[in-house]
Formats: sequence, C-alpha cells, structure tokens
Amino acid sequence: MKKSLIVGLIATTLLSPVTYAADYIVDYKGAHASINFKIKHLGYSWLTGRFDKFGGEFSYNADNISASKIQVTVDTTSVNSNHADRDKHLRSSDFLEVEKFSDAKFVSTSVIDKGANKLEVKGDLTLHGVTKEIIIDAEKIGEGKDPWGGYRVGFSGTTKIGMADFGIKSKLGPSSTHVDLELHIEGIRQ
Repeated sequence: MKKSLIVGLIATTLLSPVTYAADYIVDYKGAHASINFKIKHLGYSWLTGRFDKFGGEFSYNADNISASKIQVTVDTTSVNSNHADRDKHLRSSDFLEVEKFSDAKFVSTSVIDKGANKLEVKGDLTLHGVTKEIIIDAEKIGEGKDPWGGYRVGFSGTTKIGMADFGIKSKLGPSSTHVDLELHIEGIRQ
C-alpha cells in the first residue's frame, strides 16, 4: 500500500501541468515594440514622437502575474518627433538634456492582475536624473508560438508623466505640462 501511494504521488506530480515564470527579451530590433509619446502643442494640437532605441527584459507567468518583473532602458538621444530641429531642441538642456542624462530607465516594483487581461504596473522611472514612481495601465494583448520556432507575449500600456516632476522646467504653456506615454511591448521567450 505504501509503495502504490508513493508511485501514485510521483505519477501525479509528473503528469500535473507545471508553469514557471519565463524570461523574455523586448523585441525592439524586429520593430515589434515601440515607446511613443504625445504632448499638447500650445493646447492647439498634439505633437507626437517616439524613442527609436531602447531595450529591456521581463519575466512573466500567466498563473502568477504578481511575480512578474520588468526592466526597460531608453536611449534618450534617440528621441524622434519627425522634425530634426525640434529633436535637437528636445535633446537640449531645455528638455531631456541628453549630454548629461542619455538614458531613462523603468524598473517595476509590482504588477497587479486587474482581470480580463488588464494589469496595473507600478515602478520607478528614472528620467532626467530624477526617479519617481509611476503607474502604467497595461493590457496583455496575447501570447503564443511564432513562425520561427519561438514563443512571444505582447502587452500595451499607457501612463502620463508631469515634466516638472522630473526636473524638466521648460514652459510650453498650461496645456503642455504632461506627456502621455504609449507603450507596445512584445517579448521573445529566452
């Protein structure tokens, strides 16, 4: 009886589905990820842009979302608003001051499952030499095998940051104090 109980426990353990957190690399090189921004231009329209160079990694397990961890580094010199003179101004000491602060970094501190593929991602954003907690409202878009034998998972998210909160003092008018960030992240399982 003791022997059959042990065999039964071993068989149950081996046959039970076990899921583990998987590690992913953000696929920005394949243009399957983007970090976009928009800010009101004088309150009359939206100025949009993106960061062309960034990298990151995250761990994710659909069965234990709270154990997820995210880290992304953005090359602030890669800011691109589709206007060379404006990009030069954005890189200057009036805004990103890229000669002094060439990177921005986000490190998650918690990921909360809100249900229906909605997530709340809290973490520390370091931008312009200042670190502040931000909250990203995120959504899992999907996951599965890709045509090249790999496995991918994708998310999108939004957040809003105040420029003054990060020591960016440029005055663009009362309608242009905050920047909306839109994130699209696809990760390749390692």
